[in-house]
Amino acid sequence: MEEMEEELKCPVCGSFYREPIILPCSHNLCMACARNILVQTPETESPQSRRASGISDYDYLDLDKMSLYSEADSGYGSYGGFASAPTTPCQKSPNGVRVFPPAVPIPPPVHHQSATTLAPIPRNSCITCPQCHRSLILDDRGLRGFPRNRVLEGVIDRYQQSKTSALKCQLCEKTPKDATVMCEQCDVFYCDPCRLRCHPPRGPLAKHHLVPPAQGRVSRRLSPRKISTCTDHELENHSMYCVQCKIPVCYQCLEEGKHSSHEVKALGAMWKLHKSQLSQALNGLSDRAKEAKEFLVQLRNMVQQIQNSVECEACLVAQCDALIDALNRRKAQLLARVNKEHEHKLKVVRDQIAHCTMKLRQTTGLMEYCLEVIKENDPSGFLQISDALIRRVHLTEDQWGKGTLTPRMTTDFDLTLDNTPLLQSIHQLDFVQMKVPSPVPATPMLQLEECCTRNNSATLSWKQPPLSAVQAEGYILELDDGNGGQFREVYVGKETMCTVDGLHFNSTYSARVKAFNKSGVSQYSKILVLQTSEVESMQHPSHDTASIHSESPAEETESIVAHRRVRRATPSPSRFDDTLLPLVPLSRRLSNRWCRGVVTNSVGIKTLVAVAWFTFEPGSAHPDIIFSNDNLTVTCNSYDDRVVLGNTGFSKGIHYWELSVDRYDNHPDPAFGVARLDVLKDVMLGKDDKAWAMYVDNNRSWFMHNNSHTNRTEGGITKGATIGVLLDLGRRILLFSINDEQQGPVAFENLEGLFFPAVSLNRNVQVTLHTGLPVPDFYAARHPMQS
Repeated sequence: MEEMEEELKCPVCGSFYREPIILPCSHNLCMACARNILVQTPETESPQSRRASGISDYDYLDLDKMSLYSEADSGYGSYGGFASAPTTPCQKSPNGVRVFPPAVPIPPPVHHQSATTLAPIPRNSCITCPQCHRSLILDDRGLRGFPRNRVLEGVIDRYQQSKTSALKCQLCEKTPKDATVMCEQCDVFYCDPCRLRCHPPRGPLAKHHLVPPAQGRVSRRLSPRKISTCTDHELENHSMYCVQCKIPVCYQCLEEGKHSSHEVKALGAMWKLHKSQLSQALNGLSDRAKEAKEFLVQLRNMVQQIQNSVECEACLVAQCDALIDALNRRKAQLLARVNKEHEHKLKVVRDQIAHCTMKLRQTTGLMEYCLEVIKENDPSGFLQISDALIRRVHLTEDQWGKGTLTPRMTTDFDLTLDNTPLLQSIHQLDFVQMKVPSPVPATPMLQLEECCTRNNSATLSWKQPPLSAVQAEGYILELDDGNGGQFREVYVGKETMCTVDGLHFNSTYSARVKAFNKSGVSQYSKILVLQTSEVESMQHPSHDTASIHSESPAEETESIVAHRRVRRATPSPSRFDDTLLPLVPLSRRLSNRWCRGVVTNSVGIKTLVAVAWFTFEPGSAHPDIIFSNDNLTVTCNSYDDRVVLGNTGFSKGIHYWELSVDRYDNHPDPAFGVARLDVLKDVMLGKDDKAWAMYVDNNRSWFMHNNSHTNRTEGGITKGATIGVLLDLGRRILLFSINDEQQGPVAFENLEGLFFPAVSLNRNVQVTLHTGLPVPDFYAARHPMQS
């Protein structure tokens, strides 16, 4: 029960409620706290002035209800009462809720004093709920007009009793002892000495029922409480329940009060019904609380697991230690190379020193010998050895001149360490996904026996390999342009059978499909080659065979696998249409189909063009949109504008559709046009940059894109009017018509991409979609079809 304590405290004083009253917003306040936050309003806002001006209390009640949702609508401020009332800074109550201070100093609430003995409430007083900030003006009854919350008082009494540590004897004269029994008839707690003295088990007292103190506390809680009285008629008890006002009332309220014309029900029956409803609501809330407790247990377990888990840290330490060990090993290797180079240089220099030292000693000895020979005076003896000495001197000199006096080694070490890449790698060292990624799905298989062509349409089917254990989340189907050009995506989704319309007659298309999931995409399937039928005269109906080939991307084309009989189409000087339409699931084929229409150009040549049949799409529409007539008629259950799209998108060609106005009340502004698939659905069409629209009322129209309004044009709509939308993606323009007359100039130009028919409306409008229509005369006359 300790968790319930915040529910039992006043948002103003922060203490347990004393004499709580119920505000119309269902929140509670202490009587004294309610007096403390009263604000006096201007005389013009008083109930008397409202009645004098002809405004009923009911109207202000509705406005006050609106203040719960929109302050601007109701004229009430969050804390300042009415918009015309002077504003005053707010303050915080002890439990953190902001409250509006009194306009004039009022003494703080005194809980031990009854609210009925306080000073009278000023006239034209206003009170603002400190929790929801809803403001309301008190009537002549003041705070007595609010019902007393006796249930909350009883809950607080039981809660405070349950917090008492031990029940004491009520008859001890000095320090009360712990009670041992409670007499249910006397409603008194006794200790053993006081029971023997004051409540002996004899005479009339012998029939009294004594129970343990805890059981007596429970019986006290369950004892009947005082029946609440009516706030309008203080001498009458509540006996009925007003269904419209949702409050208990008395018989006098039904006979002469404001509830006389309201639906009422028995108080006891509604009491049981609401108890049952509250119990049922508590069951659902109890389930959520149970789930929340289980979730908290799960989170606490996760905290323990995270705290106890050292695997990641140990892995990080081990990896860093391995890097450090590898760096130390490399350091030792590099140091060894440096030492080796050092020793090599010393050896070379020392060897050269030893060699030069020996050579110098030999040269010096030869020189000293030659000087001594020169000192001899015997010519014949000198000449006998002079030639040999001269040759030795020259030879020795030559030996010193052949790089002998050049150092064989430099003192520089050519071992510059390039550590920049390693430092960059260390700085870039970071975590990657440590779990092994799940595999991509297997390559899908085209089911050739179910693939076929009919006229200028093609149906393709595929499946996952039988033994594939990896689930595919969707598929991507690609087709070329019929001339061997590049592949492009025409369908992305979960379906495994799709139909593409609007292909060229007598053309060869290549198709392939791949699967995807969160881990990636699979390889492409084998390429499927499809041949559309030829164009022949309808006066000579015949049949032909549409060929389907299968080939691998890197292999030769295989033989024909399947054939389908198709009916030939009407001849035409031009091809069926230059539009490759987005692929749609086969389940939607009947509601999203294409047919042929004939348009006559300026020289009288009939040209075959494609016209689309489509409906509104419930899956992407705003929830407030209401569909009927096989999704061709739409309206709305909201006063705000809501958007609905068609179930077919256009990227090429000329497309025209109409919308007839079935209902038009109170002059709303419906909007018609085209939009992207991700357009905002809860605002008027054209408010964002994803829609191009014309919105129109009963007198005039405007074009709108990205909330920019242009080209105001006279002429509006009424019930029975027809709005036409023409999208020419060959010229990249969009224009509108009303009742077969063009409305304004070309609305939008330079349109590119995929566009869906779109409408925005509210509950005052209902429209019906008409598709499969040829281009209107006012446009065909100015822009003849090219043959």
